Formats: sequence, C-alpha cells, structure tokens
Amino acid sequence: MATETTVTGILIRTATADDLEPLTTFLIPFVEVGKLLPRTFDELRELLPTLYVAEQEGKIVGCAALEIYSWKLAEVRSLAVSSAMQGQGVGKRLVDACLERARAANILEVMAITSSDAFFMACGFDYTLPGEKRALFMQLRDL
Repeated sequence: MATETTVTGILIRTATADDLEPLTTFLIPFVEVGKLLPRTFDELRELLPTLYVAEQEGKIVGCAALEIYSWKLAEVRSLAVSSAMQGQGVGKRLVDACLERARAANILEVMAITSSDAFFMACGFDYTLPGEKRALFMQLRDL
C-alpha cells in the first residue's frame, strides 16, 4: 500500500469511502471527452483498496486505480489529473502508487490501456514485454 506523501503540496493517498462521491463527479469530464471509460460508484467502491487520489488543499486533483486480475496481471486504470495540475508530476506519482501496490502484491505484469502512450512510456511502460509478448484487443460493442 502506498504511504501518504506530500510533494509540492500534493498528497497522494489511498482513497476512502468518503472520496467515492467526489471521485465519481471528478471523473465525469474525462468520460464526457472520451478520455476514460465510465466508472460507476459501485465499481469505484470495489477498487477502494487499490484506488488512489491526489489531493491539494483538501480537493481531489487526480486519481488512479490498480485493478488486480490475478497474481500475473493488473491494470492501471481510471488515471485522471485535473487540467490545472497536468505536467506537474501528479499522474506519475499516481502511477507510482499503483506500481508500488502491484510490487507489494508480487504481480508479474502491469498494463495500461491508454490514448497517452508517451506518458506511460515515460513511466517505464513499453509496447512489448520481454519475449515480444503483446496485448491484442477486439471491441465487441460501442460504448
């Protein structure tokens, strides 16, 4: 579990039940512009043990979750940073919190499905895994 740390006035911490309503509201603009898939209150509640928020002066300015599928694979998902805070390292610290949690759980691989390739590559992600493993996807329905 990520420890609470404050860097440049931003606190990265594990989300609590009290964060669920504000997080649901925080994510709406990202969903509306197609940057994130919709997440329900119940989905976020299920992710609480691995859901992180970035907070500045008591206000949520970012979030990310680690969804653990098995001991082999987890996904960084629902990564969002307010436009005013982008480019200041908030997203990187949220991803780092997810990766720290994955390491603590001895997860073998962590993936990110994103439209921001350069950001995740700067966080150490790449298109392939050792042995040239790649993930392929097929969308079965429109959202």
